Parts: sequence; structure tokens; C-alpha cells
Amino acid sequence: MAIGDAVFGRIWALDPAREADWDALYADQLPRVYNFFRYRVGDGAVAEDLTSHTFEKAWVARHRYRRSLASFSTWLMTIARNLATDHFRRRREHVPLEAAEHLAAGESPDDVMAREQDFARLTRLLEALPERDRELLSLKFGAGLTNRAIARLTHLTETNVGSIVHRAVQKMRAGWEQEGV
Repeated sequence: MAIGDAVFGRIWALDPAREADWDALYADQLPRVYNFFRYRVGDGAVAEDLTSHTFEKAWVARHRYRRSLASFSTWLMTIARNLATDHFRRRREHVPLEAAEHLAAGESPDDVMAREQDFARLTRLLEALPERDRELLSLKFGAGLTNRAIARLTHLTETNVGSIVHRAVQKMRAGWEQEGV
């Protein structure tokens, strides 16, 4: 079993966009892409739509992927970043279906309210940050990318990415504590 996994891993490393490996790539990258969008747009339904659109675009363009230019995850996250940019360009207000989600839940109203208040507080703090900081935080914590991968995507240095993320987190912490007083 371990040998089969090692062979599969080697084949995947050689040509990750092969159709036979698409299910494995999808399963591996889905949480990263979804979490990126969840951080960027906040709305779960929109995040799901953008995630599915990302994989659809990647599937259609899989013949254009070149391993010599970037890793598959970097290529996929570039597609996701471009879709997020497009989404914000044509942003419209919609009432999310998740608004009724808490009605059928077994949580207490106090727990639901506390979670919603924390989420609103976090959203306010994120919106107060510059666009670049929000994008880097989304890539770091939403997509789970390393500073090196973020640097490749954004054309910043790895050290610069780390510094910007650190400062943004510090600003968020300070704002969180200040609002909590």
C-alpha cells in the first residue's frame, strides 16, 4: 500500500493536470480554494460558487498548465485570485441563503448571536485593512498557503509577505481588543 501511494505521488508530481489524477487534485485543493474565498468574500454560498467556478476554469484550461512555470496549486490559486478580483468588480448586494441557516440549528440563540457578532466584528476589522493586507491574509489563513507560495503569487518577497501578514495580524488583534473593551 505504501509503495502504491509512493508511485501515485510520483506520477502526480510528474504531470499533475492529467485527467486520471483530477479527482485527487480536486480533493487536495478544494479546502484551500474554498477557504481562500471564504476569507475573501465572507459569504459561504458565494465562496462555494467561486470555488466551483475556479475548478471549472482549471478543468477547461488544464491543457495550458505548464509545470515549468508554477506548481499546480499556484496555478489554481492564480485562477482563484483572478475570479475574486472579477467578483469584487461586479459586486452586487444579495441576501444570502445562509441568513436562515440558524433558524433550523439546535444552537441556543445566545450562541448564534455571539458567533454572528464575532463574525461581524472580524469582518469589520478585515474591511478596515488595506486591500493588499486582506488579500495576503486570505491567502495565508484562508487558503493555507506558505509565505513562499504567496510571494510567488503576488510578486513580493517572502520576507515582505511575512512582514505584511504579521503587521496585519497585529492590527487585527489590537482592533479586536479595542472593540472588546
